[in-house]
Amino acid sequence: MTQTRIVYFDGYCNLCSGWVKFLLKMDKRNRFKFAALQSEKGQNVLKTLGMPPEEPTTVIYLKNDMYFTESEAALEILKDLGGFWMAFSVFRLIPKSIRDYLYGLISKWRYKLFGKRDTCMIPQPDQQKRFID
Repeated sequence: MTQTRIVYFDGYCNLCSGWVKFLLKMDKRNRFKFAALQSEKGQNVLKTLGMPPEEPTTVIYLKNDMYFTESEAALEILKDLGGFWMAFSVFRLIPKSIRDYLYGLISKWRYKLFGKRDTCMIPQPDQQKRFID
């Protein structure tokens, strides 16, 4: 059974792009696909979830027919990455409201702390098939 696993990310954010590069490197089984939230599909996902399309503030993870956002998205991605990374599931013991508050702080300051690109992240040619438009 093939599972849909798409990570939608802020393509202008250096932190978010770094997260995607990390996942590309660690995902040896090529389980994840990626799309910038600024892409047409990303914009549609934001609209579907009732989020403002002009300035995304969260990674969104689509797994089959379920959407995960904020801290839950990051933890679900790490769980699906498997191996050692599943250990981060222990953070689910922290109430979601606290996890999401901390996630929101990082999201709010990410451009100042990590920088912002002038254009969306462009995948390497060998990674292109992992990205959707």
